[in-house]
Amino acid sequence: MLLLLPLLLAAEPVAIRVVSPDTARTVAGITLPDNVTVAGKNLTLNGAALRKKAIFKVYVAALYVLTKSQSPEAILEEDEPRRMEMHFVRNVDKKKICEAWDDGLNDNTPTPSEDLKKEFADLCGLMDDIKDGQAMTFTYVPGNGTTVTVAGTEKGAVGGHDFANALLRCWIGPKPGPGQGFKKDLLGVKG
Repeated sequence: MLLLLPLLLAAEPVAIRVVSPDTARTVAGITLPDNVTVAGKNLTLNGAALRKKAIFKVYVAALYVLTKSQSPEAILEEDEPRRMEMHFVRNVDKKKICEAWDDGLNDNTPTPSEDLKKEFADLCGLMDDIKDGQAMTFTYVPGNGTTVTVAGTEKGAVGGHDFANALLRCWIGPKPGPGQGFKKDLLGVKG
């Protein structure tokens, strides 16, 4: 044992973090609470995912719902409060964000109506360049639409349930821009 002591003392310290299952989840250094309150209702973290583009980490996403589900259809079917958060870990300009919204709509909503296309244009109008360390949130409340918050500033609300579903399909639809692994993580699907 005495022979091991110098080796142990010379070793790099190891951080041990104990997290109870009732606390938060950390993804790529971003800590996400297990629950948030929206419109007086307690929403639960359904899943969290890291968006990568090539080799770069872009953002950590968190999906909060009233009733956890691994089924995109079940989540989209329910007309109840939900929140999608994007915590950025690099700078992204508004143009790239708007292109991603357009791609997400076209890839995941077959034959979108003119009203839905206009609502996505309205969403783009609410965007700003985003910096590392800032977040966007999209909080849907039935009857109020989707409230968009960028870097801590509430920018406005867009659409109703159809818009909220089209927006969420960008991440959990048939062709999610960030990929199938990202979608599975948001849905809490293991493996």
